[in-house]
Amino acid sequence: MGWSSLSLSKTITTTSQAPNFFITSSNHHGNRRRHVSVSCSASLSTAAVENKPEIELEFIGPKPGNDGSYPLHKAKAVSGEKLLRSIMSDNKIKLYATYGKVMNCGGGGSCGTCIVEILDGKELLNERTDAELKYLKKKPESWRLACQTIVGNKENSGKVVVQRIPQWKK
Repeated sequence: MGWSSLSLSKTITTTSQAPNFFITSSNHHGNRRRHVSVSCSASLSTAAVENKPEIELEFIGPKPGNDGSYPLHKAKAVSGEKLLRSIMSDNKIKLYATYGKVMNCGGGGSCGTCIVEILDGKELLNERTDAELKYLKKKPESWRLACQTIVGNKENSGKVVVQRIPQWKK
């Protein structure tokens, strides 16, 4: 016996009962209606959503615009979950100058094209990695490789201000 069509309908009641679902099928002998039990639950309670600490980031451009002001971009990240380079990429914030676009190492910490300066919030970042200690050994302590810098430690929150460094200064 083949069915020529199926349709699904539900009846919603105003009580706390679950909605009733019915499958109506028809064939050449007429319509049949079957009750189908469906169990599902969903909660939109904000209490069930885990609140993770966030880091606010401000990215200051490497050179001033025509009006003399430096471009400013803002972003947020969950503490301890992303590298600075990834946050910039995800938010379409320019990290590389022309040379760096072509010659970057893809996040391996070996080229130095992603050097940034941390103006504020240094304590919210991980310690310098071995790659940074090697590559930035004669550079100011405030300089970091964006590809090696983890933003936050999963417990802290606050604000980090990052200055993108012009290529000539690196």
